[in-house]
Amino acid sequence: MYPFIAPSLLAADFSNLARDIEMINQSEADWLHLDVMDGVFVPNISFGFPVLEHVARLCTKPLDVHLMIVNPEKFVREVKALGAMMMNVHYEACTHLNRVIYEIHEHGMKAGVTLNPSTPVGVLEDVIGDVDMVLLMTVNPGFGGQKFIEHSIEKVRKLRRLIEGTRSHALIQVDGGVNLETGKRLVEAGADVLVAGSTVFNASDPLGMIHALKEL
Repeated sequence: MYPFIAPSLLAADFSNLARDIEMINQSEADWLHLDVMDGVFVPNISFGFPVLEHVARLCTKPLDVHLMIVNPEKFVREVKALGAMMMNVHYEACTHLNRVIYEIHEHGMKAGVTLNPSTPVGVLEDVIGDVDMVLLMTVNPGFGGQKFIEHSIEKVRKLRRLIEGTRSHALIQVDGGVNLETGKRLVEAGADVLVAGSTVFNASDPLGMIHALKEL
């Protein structure tokens, strides 16, 4: 059932991480989205592999690992060791993107490619048939709780046309400013996967919010 919902751990209460992960385990969420930030590619630092190893042991949902870092290809083995379902790298961070996609697949994971808000979808024309998912950032990456960028709706439509025109099987994921209102519009435009951080973890009823997002 669409859309898939992937709560972002970045918005969780890190003083009660086990509790929040157990909430995700008990929810209707499809994946757990993990934003790894290095303070270089994006202007923030989140968490690294020591924390992710604990998360992987606690979480029963598939792991969607989003590397907002320079040289993400250096960490394919580490992401695989987590048991991750998806390794997602930024187009802007990969000089040899096709090689990185191949290596992710060689390690038995699905390959995702992320585009920043200012990067047009056309840059993916030569790899769209090889990727399993494209993540469109609908805010500038680095911090949670930002305002949704409006032109993202049309960007989703353009990506959907590219996917259908090339007969690609790639999913469209969106991340940033996703709530019930923007989520509905994104799904109508063609998005398959909604990443939601603050909307889920700051809700008075996170389980109910995840259910509501699933119903969009």
